[in-house]
Amino acid sequence: MKRSRSVIRPKNGHHDERRGAAMVEMAVCFPVFMLMLLGIIEFGRAMMVSQLLTSAASEGCREAVIDGATTSAVTTQVTSLVTNMVGCNSADVDVVVTVTSLSSGSQLADISDAEQRDLVQIDVVVPFSAVSFAGGRFLNTANLRGRCVMRKE
Repeated sequence: MKRSRSVIRPKNGHHDERRGAAMVEMAVCFPVFMLMLLGIIEFGRAMMVSQLLTSAASEGCREAVIDGATTSAVTTQVTSLVTNMVGCNSADVDVVVTVTSLSSGSQLADISDAEQRDLVQIDVVVPFSAVSFAGGRFLNTANLRGRCVMRKE
């Protein structure tokens, strides 16, 4: 059986042409691959921070539903938790504590005014730009949120 010349590698240097083509392909594909990888990392970071905000809101709610808690103390505690866990400035953390009376349905001014079984809701908001690794202009206006609602004990 006779082999054709096309399957045998030529010895006259045509291999160098393929090396140049591989370099061009790499130059085109590598930046796209790196952008996709960076996007995956940023998305993972956003999901992680969102979960940490929910955990901080949950910890704040646990403190808020116990007798003797005040709105300012809970807000300070949640802000401290977020800055320690996420690694952002306390000025970037927005904590909103809402207490809704079960009997009247109105919102109360402070957690200390709440009665048993009133709803305590804590919302924590951090701008994505404050926790992003890469930055950029596409998600500068996006906010990451965490929320927890519990009944006053």
